[in-house]
Amino acid sequence: MLRIVIITLFLIFFSFEHANAFDLDMTVDDEIRKNYNSSKLVNDTKTDTLETLPDLPEKLKNNTTTAPKAQIQGQPQVQTQVQKPKTTTVPLKYITNGTVKVPAGTVFEVTSMSNISDWQAVGTTVKFRTKNAVIKKNYSIPASTVFTGEIIETHQPQLSCNGGLVVVRINSMEYKGQSIPMSAYVTRANGKMIFMNNIKGERTYLKTMWKKGSWGRGMFNKMCSLTAKLGADGSTLILTPFPFLYGTICVGANTLASPVCAFFSKGGHASIPAGSVFKIKLAKDTYIE
Repeated sequence: MLRIVIITLFLIFFSFEHANAFDLDMTVDDEIRKNYNSSKLVNDTKTDTLETLPDLPEKLKNNTTTAPKAQIQGQPQVQTQVQKPKTTTVPLKYITNGTVKVPAGTVFEVTSMSNISDWQAVGTTVKFRTKNAVIKKNYSIPASTVFTGEIIETHQPQLSCNGGLVVVRINSMEYKGQSIPMSAYVTRANGKMIFMNNIKGERTYLKTMWKKGSWGRGMFNKMCSLTAKLGADGSTLILTPFPFLYGTICVGANTLASPVCAFFSKGGHASIPAGSVFKIKLAKDTYIE
């Protein structure tokens, strides 16, 4: 019994001593708070860790990307134009031989794609297009096939009522993406027969000669009318031969002079508009694949 009382008293005393120790600790905390300088603590805690970090490798520096700047409200947005890829035309393959022969003398009916006239210079390129497909046993030429040629000779109207001249030679044909060399010439142009491949302007010699003689014929008709009037009146009947004679002399002299005058005149121009119908004929065999 006595032992229990002693142990109880010891525990009570021990608990009291620790309670005083807690009060002492609180006093120490108050002293620390009074002497605490927060700004000094912050300054002391700053480190130079970031300044002493090593530099990034060059590869990482080059790969770094910056985020696009946000568009400012009210500022117009700049749109960059995207360039379209350039389209390149594939040149026609030029061949000099083939397996299928188009014999010389073959005629193609075509339409001109541009004007042809004696005003154009030698070397001017002219093109034609087939109206209809040409279907044969061994080959077929589709419609709208393009024939290319050039003007090899030209001159404008000349004296003696000679008309202008245009000579066209066909050099190639576009066939299935290939340029087929050929030699062809024009046999008909705008419904007119063409001889020796010479597209000529109108030769106006006879027409010009008749026109030059119009003055003499007009004078003769006028004198004949005057003669008739003089003959109707008996007092002037004696004068009737003179107007008739004068008219006859005028028409005769003008008729003799008109061929010479017409010789110094020029003929018509050779001009055929685009869209006119032509016929071209192969001068040599042509080979296609």
